[in-house]
Amino acid sequence: MKTLWSQAVAPDELMLRYTVGEDRHWDGYLLEWDVIGSLGHVEGLHASGLLTRADRDRLRRGLRSAFRAVQAGTLVIGPEHEDAHSAVETWLTRRIGRAGERVHTGRSRNDQVACDIRLFLKDRLLRLEILALAVAGDLLHWAARHRATLWPGYTHLRPAMPSSAGLWAAALAEGLLDTVESLDAVWRQVDRSPLGSGAGYGVPLPLHREAAAAALGFGGIDHNVGQVQNGRGKLEAAVLFWCAQLGHDLAKLSADVILLSGPEFGLLRLPARFATGSSIMPHKKNPDVFELTRGRAAALEGDLAAVLALRGKLTSGYHRDFQLLKEPLFRGVTRTEEMLTMMGAVVPALEAVPERGLELLEGGVLATDEALRRAERGVPFRRAYREVAAALQRGEPLAAPTPAEIVARRRSTGGLGKLDLAAPRRRFGALADRNEAARARFLAAVKSLVGRGR
Repeated sequence: MKTLWSQAVAPDELMLRYTVGEDRHWDGYLLEWDVIGSLGHVEGLHASGLLTRADRDRLRRGLRSAFRAVQAGTLVIGPEHEDAHSAVETWLTRRIGRAGERVHTGRSRNDQVACDIRLFLKDRLLRLEILALAVAGDLLHWAARHRATLWPGYTHLRPAMPSSAGLWAAALAEGLLDTVESLDAVWRQVDRSPLGSGAGYGVPLPLHREAAAAALGFGGIDHNVGQVQNGRGKLEAAVLFWCAQLGHDLAKLSADVILLSGPEFGLLRLPARFATGSSIMPHKKNPDVFELTRGRAAALEGDLAAVLALRGKLTSGYHRDFQLLKEPLFRGVTRTEEMLTMMGAVVPALEAVPERGLELLEGGVLATDEALRRAERGVPFRRAYREVAAALQRGEPLAAPTPAEIVARRRSTGGLGKLDLAAPRRRFGALADRNEAARARFLAAVKSLVGRGR
């Protein structure tokens, strides 16, 4: 294999196979972004006076043709290529000749792959944000339908106080919104162009780094060229931590559905099309979708742990260890997308069982209501608490408020009787607007570079 860095002495084939590893497979995620990143780099070279207009136009035409070839599946990473970069550069040079060799001027594969990964992440994070918002929106809609569908709330997995299906769903929705809001900090890291940093020490050329960044739709540049390589792994960890937080949100939703849809609780009903059967037990309707979502959330933590272990204790500058960051990053981002897509399909189809919820609202679940009812009438709370506890010990029935009374007595904002779903909907709207603005800026830059709609 001839590499981009080949010297007079041919490299050992065993060493090449070992060092390339699975990079061809994982670079498949980056192939279109390598072309787009190269188009932005060409604009930066031209703005720096390092490319004539004729060579800029020739490279632009060649790279746009390469982009179409990637989309058509005719430009692929083959066994003769070391990675995405060599596949694109080889394809380009064969078609436009020596002008194609100019594309690597002022660029190292180190800042090239860092740029590719950021472009890939910008696209995927915007998509994940929309999918997460869709699940949050589904939960808010479900909460509105079931705001007065009463059932017990649980602490320590023991009946605690009256709650509702709506309160449960709205809480999960707001948890997702909290996570989506935290994307802003991650986005600021991803939205900085690393181009022009070379191998981590800049290049002895008058590169107009800002021009390449603007052409690619980045919000700015990674200022210090040394930080680009020092930040490898840190950026991936930040993305995967955000994905893991989404995973935790979905795992909690899943664990709740698994429990509450079981016959012992019977508060939720799984639609038959989202349940699986057993090879031996004819009666089974299993919540595999939710169990695998819970399991994938755990696997996401493994992806994050792999990245943290890879980057830990490395000295400054580039290390080949960084090549192994791609697998957990791409795998984790893909897992997150699959989980969000699945939950977006199944959440709207969940059914509450109102009659079962009312059955379980008895005895100790209403003890706090009774104690606070007495406190409202002037009995000191601690005394009212002891009175109710003693009555329960004696087996005396407590006064049972009607479902309407249970709801009406909870008037505090965000509680059972005053969910105020308008507040999380406003947050939802602001986040959707943020996503739309970021996507519009990013896609406008990409479409301008590739010269056609994606």
